[in-house]
Amino acid sequence: MGHREDKELIEPWRITNGSKFRLDDYDPDSTGSLRAKDEKDADELLSEGIERIAELQERLYAQNCHSLLLVFQAMDAAGKDSTIKHVLSGVNPHGCQVTSFKAPSSEELDHDFLWRSTKALPGRGMIGIFNRSYYEEVLVVRVHPELLEHQQLPKGSVGKNIWKHRYEDIVAYERHLARNGTTILKFFLNVSKKEQKRRFLERLDEPDKLWKFAPGDLKERERWKEYMQAYESMVRATAKPFAPWFVVPADNKWYTRLVVCAAINSALGGLELDLPQVGKEQRGEIESFRKQLEKD
Repeated sequence: MGHREDKELIEPWRITNGSKFRLDDYDPDSTGSLRAKDEKDADELLSEGIERIAELQERLYAQNCHSLLLVFQAMDAAGKDSTIKHVLSGVNPHGCQVTSFKAPSSEELDHDFLWRSTKALPGRGMIGIFNRSYYEEVLVVRVHPELLEHQQLPKGSVGKNIWKHRYEDIVAYERHLARNGTTILKFFLNVSKKEQKRRFLERLDEPDKLWKFAPGDLKERERWKEYMQAYESMVRATAKPFAPWFVVPADNKWYTRLVVCAAINSALGGLELDLPQVGKEQRGEIESFRKQLEKD
């Protein structure tokens, strides 16, 4: 994939100003300008994209100036794990870290809702991947406000404006990270309720996928409409030029992976990553080292 192909793949789904965002305008089954018969060609495009990510990640690591944070949010069975696995398959593990956020621990509940994410942020030269993130605090917690009772918040801090305040805190947090060298890409893998049903049934029919199924998945599915409203509000409030959302169609996994891959390549390619220059003194040391090795 080249720059033009990247742009064609990501622009329909990239949101930098969410003020007019409507989730109903984004078809989970869309494959953009590609068609189902292009799926075989997509494998080749994805392979090329994965190779480019590996090359750019090596430069990111060597330059040790920028960092990249990839945030993945989605309903169950939308394909977060498989997307991360496939798209980042060529990345050197030394330059990449994946953090999966589950229900907060007692220690995490003793801090503000951004604390545990801050501990997991990628250092300079690194790619950090959040499989779920601090956005759970305006998604799951919004759909289940009773969870706020366990967060030990001061009286008066939980009111009608709590979600507005959390959006503001998140935007300020991401602006701070961006100003200090972290490029942020946020992916909402937009799966349809119909496709989620199909994937749930597939899990039940395949023994090696049964472990993925949990009874709670069905309870959350019953609150689909509430979750979609929460996702729409989230994108509206937090899509910014310095931290865009990509509302990626997720009913066709091959297309989902292509879009995510293109977005990562576009972001890394825009950082002007250069390998460190070797100075005159260092070149002399290298030549001396070469001569020693040749004599050995």
